[in-house]
Amino acid sequence: MEIQYLFLYASQFVSLLVQALTSAIFLRAIFSWFVPPGSDNVISRFLRDITEPILAPLRRILPTMGMLDLSPFVAMIVLQTAGNIASSVLQSAAITFR
Repeated sequence: MEIQYLFLYASQFVSLLVQALTSAIFLRAIFSWFVPPGSDNVISRFLRDITEPILAPLRRILPTMGMLDLSPFVAMIVLQTAGNIASSVLQSAAITFR
């Protein structure tokens, strides 16, 4: 296997991972409007387990805005930006090794 394909696969993996995490954060935010807090819903528990390691540090940094939690919005922006940068770097590395 050539090294350029390894970088291209890594770039695709990063893109898919960022998209999956962004979707999970979005779904968790939507579910928070409809599923009561503390309920033992399997889907909301799964989304919480996946997204809490990303959202918890942001909640400590961001100021509180009353009942409005901006951490999902900020997390999605940060994930998309970091994912785009990482994917671009990996694709550039793949081009370098041609």
